[in-house]
Amino acid sequence: MAQHILVIDDERAIRKALGEILSFEGFTVDEAVDGAEGVKKIRENNYDCILCDIKMPKMDGLEVLQVAKAEKPDIPFIVISGHGNIETAVEAVKKGAYDYISKPPDLNRLLITLRNAMDKKQLVAETKQLRKRISRGNEMIGDSAAMMRIQETIAKVAPTDARVLITGENGVGKELVARRIHELSSRAAGPMIEVNCAAIPSELIESELFGHEKGSFTSAIKQRLGKFEMANGGTLFLDEIGDMSHDAQAKMLRALQESRITRVGGEKDIKVDVRVIAATNKNLMDEVEAKKFRLDLYHRLSVILIQVPSLNARREDIPALINHFMTNISEEYKQPVKDIERQAVTALQGYNWTGNIRELRNVVERLIILSDKKITLSDVNTYILMK
Repeated sequence: MAQHILVIDDERAIRKALGEILSFEGFTVDEAVDGAEGVKKIRENNYDCILCDIKMPKMDGLEVLQVAKAEKPDIPFIVISGHGNIETAVEAVKKGAYDYISKPPDLNRLLITLRNAMDKKQLVAETKQLRKRISRGNEMIGDSAAMMRIQETIAKVAPTDARVLITGENGVGKELVARRIHELSSRAAGPMIEVNCAAIPSELIESELFGHEKGSFTSAIKQRLGKFEMANGGTLFLDEIGDMSHDAQAKMLRALQESRITRVGGEKDIKVDVRVIAATNKNLMDEVEAKKFRLDLYHRLSVILIQVPSLNARREDIPALINHFMTNISEEYKQPVKDIERQAVTALQGYNWTGNIRELRNVVERLIILSDKKITLSDVNTYILMK
């Protein structure tokens, strides 16, 4: 499908020239004789790019730009003018123009700018769609009493910078809780950096968290930023914090107390602005008694405690979770969402979910793949309960 361009200019010769060039290049072109007509067409149509003159009757190009950015902010807006100067160009870009081209326009530059502007529009659209999919994948599903309490706690704690310790079995959705806190916080525009403390060897955890200087150990061939620096201005999520080594715990305590870190092999203190959210499937007080976890670090991390229940403890949420996973997985496979028998849902509610929500998602995916047009109780018995 041809990309749709709007040319707004009060000079008929310019409109005609641009229209012929752009049509030859495969674009569909609309024309507007002044700013007012341009605004009307912007409101009535979805354009891939707008080319607009500055000096026009009824409404000038900067006014058109303001309206376009307010009502359809994703459309790239390129200003073209024979009355231009650097101040006009700067003002146009400040108000949201993609670029500024003087008349008579260099056709090669115009076409390159046009292509780049529309490529950027496509990237922005894809990024928004990806963020939407990620956000949808991070939804916390369920209206059980336990989930309602967690949602209420998140709503209260998210706007603050208080540290949060999230506990619960593997697969219950501790990461989703952390992501929800970040998304609702004032740091949402910043990064959320994740570290799985159980997946990193104890001798490397300090380098992973705090970074290292070149030559600080054998394989340190160049300087490396740690997760604390990468999360600056955002949130650092420390998953499986109970598996962190004692040496790293001591450095972590200092980082939390002073908001400063030192890279491995370095001497310089580095100021960091990071909110820390930690999670564990262990009872950290038991780990403290066993001298495997520092009590002072536990108190630093656990300003707010959130216990995420197992799936077996909130079986009333299972039907909603099944529907959620059915929709998401079917969308991933680009196929229609299958129906599921009520008896099949009831059977899944009675299942012993040792792997919690992670296991439920896998089970739903298996049923979608192996069942026919409708998921039946027989499918659950055959592929899940193994009856």
